[in-house]
Amino acid sequence: MLKTTKRIAAWVTIVLVVLAAIPLVLTPIYAIRGVHPISTLMLWDEITVRPVLRDWVSIDDVAPVLLHSVIMSEDGQFCRHRGVDWGEMRAVVDQALDGEETRGASTITMQTVKNLFLWNDRSFVRKAMELPLAIYFDFVLSKRRILEIYINIAEWDTGVYGIEAASQHYFGKPASQLTAREAALITVSLPAPGARNPANPGRTLRRLAQRVERLAKASGAYVGCVDAD
Repeated sequence: MLKTTKRIAAWVTIVLVVLAAIPLVLTPIYAIRGVHPISTLMLWDEITVRPVLRDWVSIDDVAPVLLHSVIMSEDGQFCRHRGVDWGEMRAVVDQALDGEETRGASTITMQTVKNLFLWNDRSFVRKAMELPLAIYFDFVLSKRRILEIYINIAEWDTGVYGIEAASQHYFGKPASQLTAREAALITVSLPAPGARNPANPGRTLRRLAQRVERLAKASGAYVGCVDAD
């Protein structure tokens, strides 16, 4: 019985070490521009033979206003933090300790590593794993590369991954041709893919998009780290 318990513990340890090593090994590979990473959700869709639409696009071929819209909507301090926005994180912890409903504090980098290496349900375990992975990811990759991966693996509708597929899906045009309004509408659909339709927005979606459009227009230095030289 003791030998069996030790054997199981050894196998569990090996599995945990392998799982921890995967992000450490893959992150430097993902820094290479020619590599097109896939998310765990995309991988699951492929395994379960669910329909998937995806067309990787270089960040150079995406309308800058879309990049600015995503940053200002999802992570306004993206160019300034090192993977984790500790100010936002502290605010969320304080809210939780006070018994208040907490808001999300995930940065674009944290969302990217979650999509690449972790799972989707909210838990303290997953969040605890996100933090060191995001710091490591930000250390190895440039901000522009992180955003390029993020917009290419995000799910913009059920089974629709990446901004190029989403742009064609919703507006029948490449991501390079998105207007400021279209960029804002498609950005605010991100928190609820499948439930929000940028091509047929309701009043709430239009209001959210108007705000993001204003923020993107005035983004300035907040988005400088992803603008092409």
